[in-house]
Amino acid sequence: MTASFFTLLIVAGIAAGLSGTIAGLASLFSYPALLAVGLPATAANVTNTVALAIGSVGAVPSSRRELSGQLGAARRLGVACVLGSAAGAALVLVSPPGVFERVVPFLVGAASLLVLVRRPPHEDAEARTGGARPWLVTAGAFAVSVYSGYFAAASGVVMLALLLATMPESLLRVNALKNLLLVVTDVVAAAGFAAFGPVSWSTALPLTIGLLAGSWLGPVVARWLPAKILRIGIALAGIGLAIKLGADAF
Repeated sequence: MTASFFTLLIVAGIAAGLSGTIAGLASLFSYPALLAVGLPATAANVTNTVALAIGSVGAVPSSRRELSGQLGAARRLGVACVLGSAAGAALVLVSPPGVFERVVPFLVGAASLLVLVRRPPHEDAEARTGGARPWLVTAGAFAVSVYSGYFAAASGVVMLALLLATMPESLLRVNALKNLLLVVTDVVAAAGFAAFGPVSWSTALPLTIGLLAGSWLGPVVARWLPAKILRIGIALAGIGLAIKLGADAF
């Protein structure tokens, strides 16, 4: 690998780590960078997941403040994510490419718009007093993790939209939980890809280095951003990615 490609992947990893932990859009930078250095689509997909599994871990220790008090939800949803991600990774290895190709743009676009929707105060109060439906968010987390295990691009913004719509927590706390759950889904899928998939370890290394730095910085940066600006930024970036994925698919 040339020095320029190595540098490109580190920079892309930093950008992916920041955008992933703040907005759930890590693959907006990491996946195209892997394609740019010459990897085929399937190899880029599995290499991206392996790099995300290692590189995104940096977001967990720097999000401890926001994760406080969410251990129960993390355990329940984590189990669903393990099962869903394993199913998604298995689909990559046994199904023909392009299964999600035409569905993903609509999924990402809808999730991006949902991030903008704020629940009325009376609904927040109802959720805190028992009105929430844990089975709904668990089933949703399973479905999102199947998609994440299969094709990680923009799975973070879909997971974030799901958690915002079903949990009575602030954007920062939901975002921290999303980061933790994505680490779970990426690790499970990466384990299967490392054993059976065409992982390019030479390109995964510099991407992972950048991801570790970016994902550690992401939660710190997010604390300084106003919630309204953060929501709008996430939604606009997600819609932009949906348009790009739609153009590629159709």
